[in-house]
Amino acid sequence: QDHLLWQLELTPFSDRDRAIATTIIDSVNADGYLISSIDDIFQGLQAQLDELEFDEVKAVLHRLQNFDPPGVIAADLQDCLRLQLLQLPDDTQYKAEALVLVTRYLDLLATHDRVKLLRRLGVSEQHLAGVIALIRTLDPRPGAQISEGDSEYIIPDVYVVKVGGVWTVNLNPEIAPKLRVNPFYSGMIKRADNSVDNSRMKDHLQEARWFIKSLTSRNETLLRVARCIVDKQQDFLEHGSISMRPMVLRDVAEELELHESTISRVTTQKYMHTPNGIVEFKYFFSSHVSTSGGGECSSTAIRALIKELVDNENQAKPLSDSKIADLLQEKGINVARRTIAKYREAMNVASSSQRKRTL
Repeated sequence: QDHLLWQLELTPFSDRDRAIATTIIDSVNADGYLISSIDDIFQGLQAQLDELEFDEVKAVLHRLQNFDPPGVIAADLQDCLRLQLLQLPDDTQYKAEALVLVTRYLDLLATHDRVKLLRRLGVSEQHLAGVIALIRTLDPRPGAQISEGDSEYIIPDVYVVKVGGVWTVNLNPEIAPKLRVNPFYSGMIKRADNSVDNSRMKDHLQEARWFIKSLTSRNETLLRVARCIVDKQQDFLEHGSISMRPMVLRDVAEELELHESTISRVTTQKYMHTPNGIVEFKYFFSSHVSTSGGGECSSTAIRALIKELVDNENQAKPLSDSKIADLLQEKGINVARRTIAKYREAMNVASSSQRKRTL
């Protein structure tokens, strides 16, 4: 919005049109789309501007839609792509056909219906490929070019490295600073009398010592839990998510003789730096699925297998959930088709019909 308002200040508008323009810009979200329809904006402005005509609002909107970035202040994706195509030079190859496709047959493009697109546009396959290539150069979220987001960097709590063939775990010194009580002040408190002020200082000294002791205990528990996880998940460290073993909080709690709630608290928003990237402690805990050999397979490993299968599939003939279930069955992993669908949706992987690519 700031970027649009800045351009508004540099553009000659009457006071009346500037008020309309400001209201329209207030209705633009971070992606550059209108969050209110132009009809709603018109109705809201009628109470503020006398004898307002709908065409006035439309005229201001059309002027604003020429602002940078191209495609901004669109009503929907179709409108966004249309605006970007209109701003291309008239001699741009495939522009005319791309405008027709975007305004009339965008649903066919979304479903990758090549046959219908060829028939509706009346072009050759090579020409259609050029049209689609032009559309793919457009930005479906023009506002994202301008919007600034604060990057959040994850600082790992522990580092896992292999030393001499053995996986070792160490606390990150940046999150576990060494604290101590200043001996000068503690010495003064010990030598002082039993006045009320000194008694209060003694209490503060005791609280400081308890605080340091609590931090030390917390770090020791964190390190114990991390080492236990590493001992149980060495296959993950060696081969990645596809080799993750099933593990629940109770497994770690019983081994360390701690309560499950303690393990849950220690592993919440704690991160481990591994050869396979920085992962949250919670990532290592997952349910299990039985295998034909009588063993167990982690649900995390199953998701990794599904992703691997989808990434390597033939995009013209994507794998259905039933086919993925059959392929996992060949590996000895018994997973129902409904479970595959649930895992796939959790990973934001589209269905086979939506993944199909023929264009």
